[in-house]
Amino acid sequence: MDYQMLVLDLDGTLTNSRKEITEPTRKALIEIQEAGKHVVLASGRPINGVRPLAAKLELERFGGYMLSFNGARITQCSTGNVVYNRTLPAEVIGPIFEFARSYPGVDVATYDDDHIISGLEPNKYTKIESSINSMPIIQTSDFVSYVDFPINKLLIPGEPAVLEEMIPVLKEKYHSLLNIYRSEPYFLEIMPQNIDKAYSLQKLLSSIGLTADSMICCGDGYNDVSMIEYAGLGVAMENAQPIVKDTADFITKSNDDDGILYVINQFLR
Repeated sequence: MDYQMLVLDLDGTLTNSRKEITEPTRKALIEIQEAGKHVVLASGRPINGVRPLAAKLELERFGGYMLSFNGARITQCSTGNVVYNRTLPAEVIGPIFEFARSYPGVDVATYDDDHIISGLEPNKYTKIESSINSMPIIQTSDFVSYVDFPINKLLIPGEPAVLEEMIPVLKEKYHSLLNIYRSEPYFLEIMPQNIDKAYSLQKLLSSIGLTADSMICCGDGYNDVSMIEYAGLGVAMENAQPIVKDTADFITKSNDDDGILYVINQFLR
């Protein structure tokens, strides 16, 4: 298959355990873009958490794309234009906040342009999100009033066992309004209805005249399953969650062993 697009999750996929893109992988990604291939970064991160990695890969020069917030927003790197954007219904923010605060140790967070906004007590997982994205945390005592602007997602960081209890309750109540899933065992994502990486990639492919058959998608986490199922070639990292490996067409090396470089050498060169 003559694959034309490579879609990459970031944490645990493109970046190694130190949250870095290795130089051999970076060079290979530049080379395939020089050969006319499209590179897309698809992450649960906010846009400011994706942009530094897009810059390292020169996506602006080559016309690549960033899917942030698990695909709720698509940004064209060469122009900065937002080509697709979905936000949460404002009426769900208060009830979800009140529901979450009844569970021990969880936080409720969202984002403005430059900060992570914490509605409860920032926990160690909120701090992980802050570190990953290099965005400081603002804690507010009145989260619902503070968030008076459109948002692409809510994040509930917490202990995996607690989030596991919350998921079925939230899904039963909001199944017609929201998409609810974990990106990591300790991150519960609250997204607009139908929004996941596969849905947004479908929108992107249609806009540039490509099909899913021409696309390779690589990932390691729960929120990558939809795009790995949808892609012409779905790739799981060796370090991926078991469900991701079960879904994939191909399992590459781990993110600490240049697994993306291995995919490029096998399928794009």
